[in-house]
Amino acid sequence: MSRFTIPMNIADNAWFNGEGMALFSKEPALKARAFHQQLPGYQPTPLYAMSAFAKALGVSQVWVKDESQRFGLNAFKMLGGAYAIARLYCEKYHLNIKDFSFAQCRNSPREKMTFATTTDGNHGRGVAWAAKELGQHAVIYMPKGSSQERVDHITRLGAQCIVTEMNYDDTVRLTERTAAEHGWEVVQDTAWEGYTEIPTWIMQGYATLAVEAAEQMSDAPTHVFLQAGVGAMAAGVLGYLVDIYGAEKLHSVIVEPDRADCLYRSCRSGNMTAVGGEMNTIMAGLACGEPNPLGWPLLRNCAHQFISCDDRVAALGMRVLGNPLRDDTPVVSGESGAVTMGVLAAVMFHPQKEDLMQQLGLDEKSRVLLISTEGDTDVQHYREVVWEGKHSISGC
Repeated sequence: MSRFTIPMNIADNAWFNGEGMALFSKEPALKARAFHQQLPGYQPTPLYAMSAFAKALGVSQVWVKDESQRFGLNAFKMLGGAYAIARLYCEKYHLNIKDFSFAQCRNSPREKMTFATTTDGNHGRGVAWAAKELGQHAVIYMPKGSSQERVDHITRLGAQCIVTEMNYDDTVRLTERTAAEHGWEVVQDTAWEGYTEIPTWIMQGYATLAVEAAEQMSDAPTHVFLQAGVGAMAAGVLGYLVDIYGAEKLHSVIVEPDRADCLYRSCRSGNMTAVGGEMNTIMAGLACGEPNPLGWPLLRNCAHQFISCDDRVAALGMRVLGNPLRDDTPVVSGESGAVTMGVLAAVMFHPQKEDLMQQLGLDEKSRVLLISTEGDTDVQHYREVVWEGKHSISGC
């Protein structure tokens, strides 16, 4: 087997205490899942057992949950956006979320609402979808460098999409100001002072995928690797998993691009630490420089390790998932979706594999859960990586 090294820094979490949070636990996760179950077309996304890869790595099992098959939107993000918009609409018009129906509300004579958000692509697509289903308006802001394909995904759903000349975090602040001026409702998956309820709902919505995964796995996982931008998905999913399995028994690892590793740096310092600049990484969905203050306490308490990695790790993961060993199921996974598989593959090919396995607590009994959070949301770049070898391992 080949041996090569891709830059990847692993930080052990000195702040781990195993304390979960009631906001992100079993009860609110099941409530969100019940909402999603009543949506037309709902079905759990598949969970694939990558048994051949697991054997090659030297662990008992590796599962990959394929979120590219979520409501035809090619990513998990609508779980949060749709749930938050429904909760927001129900609160505004004093409706019971248990009786909510997009179709019935779409035909209501009530005054139209406008939902605004900042996105790297997938969250905005979910908000645009929910707004369309509800018969409302959506204005989506995207940071500098966003691909035209991701813009087109949003505008095809009837939303207005504006690409700024700012990075993600500065675009969030622009969205907040503009929405306040126009009386729009902000549906953002990060929080700030005075803005916590909606991002809480979004994070609780994300936990639906964790509920499904727990039902689909044949045994309890020993490990979960979760990618993170602001940390909303990672905290929402991890909150449910540690509530049902226990934080001490579930070795959890948070993975970020090294050009936007705010959570990795926060782990190193013990306090929320921001990253500035353009954050020019291929992992567009993870190119966020400021931790979500709602999710950070849970990740600080319950994640065992944080990883900051090179873009080539994500590219490796895309190729491994798309071209698996023997009878393993191929998974079309985008840059942000594949990075956790990339970490495992990078460990497998590393000259110091045994040392890395020991550091991550991986052995022949380990059962590892991964979430492929998106499919080929930028088809051209996906082909450049998987077919043409862009961001290759040469020179490692």
